[in-house]
Amino acid sequence: MVVGKIKTLILGAGGMLGSDLCEVFPDSIKMTHHELDITDRVQVRSAIEENMPDIVINAAAYTNVDGCEDDKELAFDVNGRALIQIAKSCASIGAVLVHYSTDYVFDGSRNEYVESDETNPINVYGESKLLGEKNITENMKDYRIIRTSWLFGLHGKNFVETMLRLSGEMQTVRVVNDQFGKPTFTSDLARKTPEIIGFPPGIYHITNEGPCSWYEFARAAIENVVSCSTDEFPRKAKRPKYSILTNTKTSPMRPWKEALNEYLELRKSMKKE
Repeated sequence: MVVGKIKTLILGAGGMLGSDLCEVFPDSIKMTHHELDITDRVQVRSAIEENMPDIVINAAAYTNVDGCEDDKELAFDVNGRALIQIAKSCASIGAVLVHYSTDYVFDGSRNEYVESDETNPINVYGESKLLGEKNITENMKDYRIIRTSWLFGLHGKNFVETMLRLSGEMQTVRVVNDQFGKPTFTSDLARKTPEIIGFPPGIYHITNEGPCSWYEFARAAIENVVSCSTDEFPRKAKRPKYSILTNTKTSPMRPWKEALNEYLELRKSMKKE
């Protein structure tokens, strides 16, 4: 390691968030899920202890919320139990661990949530991510857990992409109007991460600003959308009614509508290329 240089290792570098993190940390060691299985303790220990990074950023996760209901073991392995070895290995070499969690660790019974509010997940995805948080806090001290929500980005499947696709395939697209949260552009989240690394250890709520319903989010991207209730559009995994994350520890990011407009413009320019 060059003196004065901070060495960073990104896990899950090929994902939607991981891809944006690679742009923010261009000199980092980048490992995709093909190169490192985070559920393999030996692989994890070797990757961290052999590379000796100052910072480990874990962007690897199983994020299919309904899929987690079908494959609980995979969800708990990737989102929960894998963090034991990651945290222990980071602690053993004195590395900072940055890990991304979710608004779904809350049950939605309150209009908004600050970092210190009591957790109570109502689906397997939220339970598995909360287990990951606990496994970090119980096995190391120098961590930054970043809870975020409703991610969209240029390098992976996301809600906006789904809406744009369905808008071209269907006369009208039904979207629920009674679940509320904050959309987050992965590019903005990635650019915010270096700032969080400089803050004290703890849990941080980082999203783009401005709460909305899924219907309002969809309406900002497509025109042929109609609203419906959760009861009219049941899903396998139960979703919290309110999962609005309130940031009490850092400066706010820009409004989600502004971020979405940039995303849509960038998406257009990429397609032209």
